[in-house]
Amino acid sequence: MQRNEPVRGRPGPRFPRLAAVVLVSACILAVPRAASAQNPTTDSLRVQIRQLMLQVDSLRAALARIGPGGAPGAPAAEDPLARIRAAAAAAAAAADTTAAPEPAQQTFVGRQRNLSALNPEISVSGDVFAISRSDASREDNFIAREFELSFVSNLDPFSRAKVFVAHHTTGGEIPPFGAPEAAGTSEVDVEEGYVEWVGLTGGLSLAVGKFRQRFGKLNRWHAHALPAQQLPLPIIAFLGEEGLAQTGVSAHWLAPVHGFGTWEVWGELTRSSDETAFGNSRGLSALGHLNAFWDVTRSTYLELGVSGLTGVYGPDIPATGPLPEFLPNRSRLFGADFTLDWRPPASGRYRQATLHGGAMLNRRVSADGTAQQAKGGFLIGEYKFATQWILGGRYEYTQNPDNPDEHSWLAGPSLTWWQSEFVRLRTAYEVFRGQDRFGQFVLQATFAMGPHKHENY
Repeated sequence: MQRNEPVRGRPGPRFPRLAAVVLVSACILAVPRAASAQNPTTDSLRVQIRQLMLQVDSLRAALARIGPGGAPGAPAAEDPLARIRAAAAAAAAAADTTAAPEPAQQTFVGRQRNLSALNPEISVSGDVFAISRSDASREDNFIAREFELSFVSNLDPFSRAKVFVAHHTTGGEIPPFGAPEAAGTSEVDVEEGYVEWVGLTGGLSLAVGKFRQRFGKLNRWHAHALPAQQLPLPIIAFLGEEGLAQTGVSAHWLAPVHGFGTWEVWGELTRSSDETAFGNSRGLSALGHLNAFWDVTRSTYLELGVSGLTGVYGPDIPATGPLPEFLPNRSRLFGADFTLDWRPPASGRYRQATLHGGAMLNRRVSADGTAQQAKGGFLIGEYKFATQWILGGRYEYTQNPDNPDEHSWLAGPSLTWWQSEFVRLRTAYEVFRGQDRFGQFVLQATFAMGPHKHENY
């Protein structure tokens, strides 16, 4: 390895000295650019110049020790740093020390009351059918089953309100027992209307008003969000065609369980207004629901729930006047449900499989101690094989709670096309066996306007 020693009669290497000069020059030239880009004040510019002067003095002392020939202590033949100091002084003089700093831009906001900001979020959903039954292929073929208005508003940082008003037209439903209602009968009803306090202490939330109760999972969903054209047969047999929706109070608790899934508990106390479940009883009914969630793998999700509902079943209770002192009949409904969802993270937009399942047991106990019970269950599967296409199928079975010797079942495939998150088209063929025996072809179109789309609660 060669050593870089001076040659006799020629000066030594001047690379350290030249590098220092170039470095300091670059720093001086960067001062005006930084000033124009950042527009510093006069005080900050003076501080930068003072720091630069100190760096120049230290470099000058180091060059003096090195000397022109590379020997320490040799005097400098020339002073290029003097020119650098002069350039720095000229840059300081060029700065405008008399101009005041530009004031920060201010934004003025009017404090007047903005009434439009207080309006709730308003949405509209529609549910329209084309139906052809094997036993009545030319009757009641087109039905505009439901148009729903939803009003949702955050009242303050602690509470929000939801109101759902629906115009419902009968037709297209398959009751598990008894004759269906005459097609074309219309009514307007408040499906839900409640105020909810969220984020309370200890993971609690509270709702007061009329709401769809948390018996299982699908009972909470509105009709236009269901995976089929109606609720499963056991829910209709034990809770009615519209499901369980009563007026009262509902408390929800997110349990502080860590490391073993997510656990939720509901407790609801309502007035017994569901005629299918409680007859014409006007007493109180109580509901409890426990729900748990687990991420089995990165692509698989499991949800399990158990529910219980109890109240007085009063077929002989008068509609008006005082309640009798002794109410003999008690009605208890138990349920268990699950949801298994598979969605690979890398292909979730066009690959997904979901399986919903549930079992229900209804038990009525009379005054003499005799009990009558009926059971039912369902399975509903969906498989997304493309971005917008879903293939589905279902099987549902139930006994009659008024006469457990009677039973019915329904099965059939379906094909759903999501044109967008606002428009959904579904075609299905359903085979029903019960008091009646028929097949039914269904073409369903649902649409949504506004922020409240096909929500699954």
